[in-house]
Amino acid sequence: MHNEISTPMVRSAAGTNASPWLRSAGVIVAGSLLLAACAHISLPLWFTPVPLSLQPFGVLLLGLLLAPRMAAATLVAYLAEGLAGLPVFAPGIVPGPAHLLGPTGGYLMAYPAAGLLISFLWRRSKRGFFATFASAALGDLLILLCGAAWLAAITPARSVPVLFAALLAFLPGDMLKAAAAASIAWGGQRVRRPAK
Repeated sequence: MHNEISTPMVRSAAGTNASPWLRSAGVIVAGSLLLAACAHISLPLWFTPVPLSLQPFGVLLLGLLLAPRMAAATLVAYLAEGLAGLPVFAPGIVPGPAHLLGPTGGYLMAYPAAGLLISFLWRRSKRGFFATFASAALGDLLILLCGAAWLAAITPARSVPVLFAALLAFLPGDMLKAAAAASIAWGGQRVRRPAK
């Protein structure tokens, strides 16, 4: 059976005696908990209904650390937890299904596809720092574009203010998040690389 856990570091953390299914479930739960913790580190912004949070960083990191299907499964599980009413989304908006219909719904619904894309791209690269950063940045751009499209669809405003409020205002900070996630994934890979 193909192991969906991507890295030796994650495999050893999950334990070697457990069944593959149990290891995978543990990784999914741990990943969704990481994302929930990142979501609660948020800052409301006066010019947009979308808060500034560490959620994208969590998505990017999970995409880099996990195999494509495992990354997507973890992010789907995270959304399912939020739909069930668990307090895993950023605070300040109605919990449960209503949260996905609010201003941040487009970003949230893009998470599984972004995690899948990041993992897919990185695993087909040479895994240098630039490729790691580019994979994370492209996944983040997918999140921002889906979020902007969703916000434009539910907001009766002109396109330029919506574009700024949903995408352009977040680009600088999100590129820093992509760089941080890339540094962790790339650095962890270099530490695990056996000495010659």
